[in-house]
Amino acid sequence: MNLFPKYSFLLLVILLTSCSMSPETHKEETFTPLTSLKGVNMNITTPQPNSTIQSPTIIQGEVPGHWFFEASFPIQLTNWDGLIIGEGIATAKTNWMTEEMVSFEAIITFDKPTHKNNGSLIFMRSNASGEPEHDDAVEYEVKF
Repeated sequence: MNLFPKYSFLLLVILLTSCSMSPETHKEETFTPLTSLKGVNMNITTPQPNSTIQSPTIIQGEVPGHWFFEASFPIQLTNWDGLIIGEGIATAKTNWMTEEMVSFEAIITFDKPTHKNNGSLIFMRSNASGEPEHDDAVEYEVKF
């Protein structure tokens, strides 16, 4: 008795089913590792340093949980001369009560400067105590 015809149909069904299933796609996010003034590491997904931004701009990345207070920390956008042209609040996308890295997102709206096309994004550790020893920040240049 030849079993090949009997099982070849089953094999064909399995092959067609597995080929028709769409593969799981995993988009690898590109991030830029940065270090704060006090040596704390953080990762910025968007916008990348020296990239061109427009209003509104979405800011995403991850920082250690101790940078948050009540699941948020402030971000400022300055022009070339240090004048604050936009401010936002980064909010935790997951549990922030940890020392591990926590994803965040913020949106900043601003008026594009008319003089020069560069400025800085400044990420500031949330410091509810106001004590200077708890201050920390990361800054990098962006373009408009």
